[in-house]
Amino acid sequence: MPFVTTTEMFAKAYAGGYAVGAFNVNNMEIIQGIADAAAETRAPLILQVSAGARKYARHGYLMKLIEAAEADTGLPIAVHLDHGEDFDVCKSCIDGGFTSVMIDGSKHSFAENIDVTRKVVEYAHAHGVVVEGELGRLSGIEDDVSVSDEDAGYTQPDEVEEFVTKTGVDSLAIAIGTSHGAFKFKPGQKPRLRFDILKEVERRLPNFPIVLHGSSSVIPKYVETINANGGNLADAIGIPEDMLREAAKLAVCKINIDSDLRLAMTAGVREALVKAPAEFDPRKYLSPARDNIKKLVKAKIINVLGCDNKI
Repeated sequence: MPFVTTTEMFAKAYAGGYAVGAFNVNNMEIIQGIADAAAETRAPLILQVSAGARKYARHGYLMKLIEAAEADTGLPIAVHLDHGEDFDVCKSCIDGGFTSVMIDGSKHSFAENIDVTRKVVEYAHAHGVVVEGELGRLSGIEDDVSVSDEDAGYTQPDEVEEFVTKTGVDSLAIAIGTSHGAFKFKPGQKPRLRFDILKEVERRLPNFPIVLHGSSSVIPKYVETINANGGNLADAIGIPEDMLREAAKLAVCKINIDSDLRLAMTAGVREALVKAPAEFDPRKYLSPARDNIKKLVKAKIINVLGCDNKI
């Protein structure tokens, strides 16, 4: 089965009141853990690649690994560029076999965001690829994305209709209170999602797929494992999973998860090496890390996204 776009996935998700997981990938073990979890739960799957992942693993290697996952599982898999910073990066991914790209023009003015997004849409649609745009800016740090609290801002619902109409994007990432990275909030600050903004966006864009970035929940058991084995994540706070499930019942059709994958993998590696400090076989400490990824993704699919048994 060739890679698919997200068009059919999102149409079913919107109608069914669930979301599809978009999981960031960086190496073989992460891809295997995600794909195995999706196969066992019969869930549609988006594997997304950031600019940092492309630099680290290299485009060709990642594509072959994702091809192997598709061949091994038979799942419908969309390959998505996460946070494409400009037209050239998006074009490179489109030409390189991606079926979906995100152009992140949120750092620009509203007019400039429309211009760069429309340019990507025109090229992508001519090549059968779908496009995700972004309005509003999430705070936090993740790979090459770094936005201070001062520069962050909620999506303005009164801009979404004009943006979608003028750009032709297929989905829209909005800012309603999620944040990139594990340290999403200051100590003592309670996570809060602006469902009022989400509902107003849904009213203005009926039946249109909405995306949430920065949606890791910073799973406590992995944070505790890391801290117990030499880590320092005491102040890490994530998005409560019940809030994400509520968002998935509304217009949110795609939920991005990266930090939780990193935490799960790191916890597995740290725990294995603390138990066996002399171990030098990567298979021995990467296997529990891969197992953690699989357990995490299965739990997300069933308890948060609600997309199990949807293929």
